[in-house]
Amino acid sequence: MKYFKFSFIFTFIALLIAGWWGYKTGGYVNALNLIFIAIILGLMEVSLSFDNAVVNASILKTWDEYWKRLFLTVGIIVAVFGMRLLFPLVIVAQTADLGLLEVWNLALDNPAEYSSNLVAHHAEISAFGGMFLLLVFLNFMLDENKDIHWFEVVEQKLGLLGKIESISIFISLITLMIFVSFIEQDSKLVVLTAGLWGIIIYVGVDIIGVILEKEESDPVVADTIKKGSIGGFLYLEVLDASFSFDGVIGAFAITKDIVVIMIGLGIGAMFVRSLTIYLVEKGTLDEYIYLEHGAHYAIGILALIMLLGMKFHIPEIFTGLIGIAFIALSIWSSVKKRVELS
Repeated sequence: MKYFKFSFIFTFIALLIAGWWGYKTGGYVNALNLIFIAIILGLMEVSLSFDNAVVNASILKTWDEYWKRLFLTVGIIVAVFGMRLLFPLVIVAQTADLGLLEVWNLALDNPAEYSSNLVAHHAEISAFGGMFLLLVFLNFMLDENKDIHWFEVVEQKLGLLGKIESISIFISLITLMIFVSFIEQDSKLVVLTAGLWGIIIYVGVDIIGVILEKEESDPVVADTIKKGSIGGFLYLEVLDASFSFDGVIGAFAITKDIVVIMIGLGIGAMFVRSLTIYLVEKGTLDEYIYLEHGAHYAIGILALIMLLGMKFHIPEIFTGLIGIAFIALSIWSSVKKRVELS
């Protein structure tokens, strides 16, 4: 419970704010309604990002306490205020040629128009997030040095492909071109550009990591890299951003109130952070050897769903449930494997 203590405190305060906002805008009934909506949004965010927590944990497990806490504190500020509030405002500001303050006032005074502006650019958001997550999935599956395989035959063959330099980038570009071909002609260029930016950001963060690793000749720096680094921190923040895209868009299907959306998704993001730390410190990934695999398969499916979402509407409940299904299946397989080896 100690790992989730701050998350529960944050949730309590956040729900009080949601209740105050609801009372201010519509009395006691609206206050209770907004508290309920905030809880639903928090649960939705956790279900959509559970696999994100597992992947985060696989990276954080070698980090020292300083970097873990930095991720939980500074990282959560970026996650809640950057991705759940500022990012949607920036999108609408850029597309509607308005200032951020004007967009904020639009979100408060005319939430339907604000939501319409945001949803209108769902394809670009999905292309960016989908390509970033696809590369996360591919670079895990195409790792020739990976010695634990969940679906052994398939993963061993994929590992052989990993010997080909830049194969994940090649597959990602081909995938992007295929999906862009189904987009309306007047949107093709902007969606293609967004997808390319998703690839560029992934590669850029990877480059930062490589540059830092080149300093390994210095024992002190090498130890710092092993226990945590700015490259890894940026990687986790961009990964979290990619996971948050669908949650931000999906939230508008439940409510148009930007304040409640920020509160609800912020609650979910806080619990995902705490869950990440719990998985690391309890050694859960070592106990359930296929859990990381399940998370990456869920990421691959989410990437596909985001790319399909550029053309078709896919219910958020399906996105959340399929991720949980892969996680549950990987846990069951891990337990089964442990029994077989005992």
